[in-house]
Amino acid sequence: MLTTEFAMPEYKITQRLEIITAECVFGMNMFRDMFASIRDIVGGRSSASQKVLRDARKTCLTELRREALIAGADAVIGVDLDYSEVSGDGKSMLMVVASGTAVKLQAI
Repeated sequence: MLTTEFAMPEYKITQRLEIITAECVFGMNMFRDMFASIRDIVGGRSSASQKVLRDARKTCLTELRREALIAGADAVIGVDLDYSEVSGDGKSMLMVVASGTAVKLQAI
């Protein structure tokens, strides 16, 4: 279970295990970069860029769940997502970092 909340009314946090993170880096190919640049000029939404963002978020949260299982957690609370762009040499990469606190829970 992943949540941005720090408490869940239906559960008691019995143990805070550790802070866990998941990092994902996605490449934006040349065509997506080109069309995103055109959208910057003429306006509107870039469905290609939105798809990369959506895929990156889903992948990163899946990785965070995996890290939680490895840590023996029942849930991750206080989940935070951070997005960054890494550019250079004509290439553009999207980096997503998910972090939170892995916890053990007991139903109330």
